[in-house]
Amino acid sequence: MTASAPVLEVNDLKVYFRMKRKNLFEAHSYIHAVDGVSLKVEFGKTLGIVGESGSGKTTTGLAVARLVKASGGSVKIMGTEVLGLEGEALRIQRKHIQFVFQDPYSSLNPRLRAARLVREALDRMKVGSPTERSKRVNELFGQVGLSREHERLFPHQFSGGQRQRLGIARALASNPDLLICDEPVSALDVAVQAQILNLLRRLQKEMGLTYLFISHDLGVVQHMCDDIAVMYVGKIVEQGDRISLFQNPLHPYTKGLLATVPSADPKRLKKPQIEIFGEPSSPVDPAPGCRFASRCPIAADRCSVETPLLRQIKSNQKVACHLV
Repeated sequence: MTASAPVLEVNDLKVYFRMKRKNLFEAHSYIHAVDGVSLKVEFGKTLGIVGESGSGKTTTGLAVARLVKASGGSVKIMGTEVLGLEGEALRIQRKHIQFVFQDPYSSLNPRLRAARLVREALDRMKVGSPTERSKRVNELFGQVGLSREHERLFPHQFSGGQRQRLGIARALASNPDLLICDEPVSALDVAVQAQILNLLRRLQKEMGLTYLFISHDLGVVQHMCDDIAVMYVGKIVEQGDRISLFQNPLHPYTKGLLATVPSADPKRLKKPQIEIFGEPSSPVDPAPGCRFASRCPIAADRCSVETPLLRQIKSNQKVACHLV
């Protein structure tokens, strides 16, 4: 694989959840959790997905990892289509993509010792010989900042930051090409957050990792990501490189998100800020039109009837807005 080839390529990904009917004669309704998402992550890069709770960030990551069923679209890892894989082919493909979950405690089996937790991934995926697996476990503990003594402990004997390090070690066991990090530091103290973020950046540099990084914290995303996609009610409304998106946001929703980030910069405080009021529109069988229209301070008549497409505005920025 060349350095310019995408590790992850997602096209028109959809994830719909069917709702329970109130009676036998009522038509089924669907929650459009992810509705036509397309994105690409290059080798060794980090793409961040940001947005409010319920925007579809986590569901996008889960669908890419085949942990929830996609309703349509295409997901390619290293050029291989993964949505149609089943059985042994899917098990083999899972070596290439791993997940770091938000809650490091609930994602670890409390009955297994730390070394067994990491080795289990190697055993299930049949990576190397038994001797090589034991050596690999020792290497992984060292890489994430855990000692040999930690290998004998159970998850409840670790601190929150140590548990997340253990989760990262487990995810790295199969040498994945893509690591999906779903709010990996949101459950940790601020000081520990910095340690875990710096660990992820160091591992990326040393191991050539590619990240899909999901977070609601714009400060964390600015620190970690090369490119950023902003999601709102199942759709990407803006996408661009980190510098362009933070310095010159185009979509009203992105501007509103950035306005909520605390700042001590007097120049920024003097600038007029877009404020977001109200609640997000319902993802259940959404009507045509921009899903942000009901909360947008600059919405026009066409915004309520015509769905905006994500289009290239600048060489490094895309936006889904009629008025940009």
